[in-house]
Amino acid sequence: AGLVKPRVGSIEFEGEDICGRDPTAIVTRGITLVPEGRRIFPDLTVLENVKVAFNQSMSYSVLEGILRLPRYWKEEEEIDRIARDILSVFHMEGEVEQKAENLPYGRQRKLEIARAIATGAKILLLDEPAAGMNPTETAELMEAISLIRTRFGVSILLIEHDMSLDMSICERI
Repeated sequence: AGLVKPRVGSIEFEGEDICGRDPTAIVTRGITLVPEGRRIFPDLTVLENVKVAFNQSMSYSVLEGILRLPRYWKEEEEIDRIARDILSVFHMEGEVEQKAENLPYGRQRKLEIARAIATGAKILLLDEPAAGMNPTETAELMEAISLIRTRFGVSILLIEHDMSLDMSICERI
């Protein structure tokens, strides 16, 4: 994810060495990390938290945004549709206008994963996504991870101490 530069060796992604790259450049290439612990924007709504992930892919200019020109509206409507579609995978479509800080812990973790998917991730690095979740939240997370793989075609590298979760969803351990 670019947070630590290896002292030796290399890391290749799609035939390109990504060692030493800035984390933002790595996300742009398609590798997204969801670290342990919450990293939401608490004062933003659920929908706004996901839409933030699209900032790199916007093609309208600042002026088009300020003046609210047609290209701005077209892109914003498309991003809104995609963000809502991603949130539906996590059964969060009824919470889009709710402030993120008001969600229970397990829902906040799912929101982080939804935002990671919105970056256009090809590889999703999940660091202990079930940490602090109750059994019901963990079961919902397992379902969501399975849906992510099939619906979005995302490969997932999972670091998790809950071995029942690992054994039930991982293809290779």
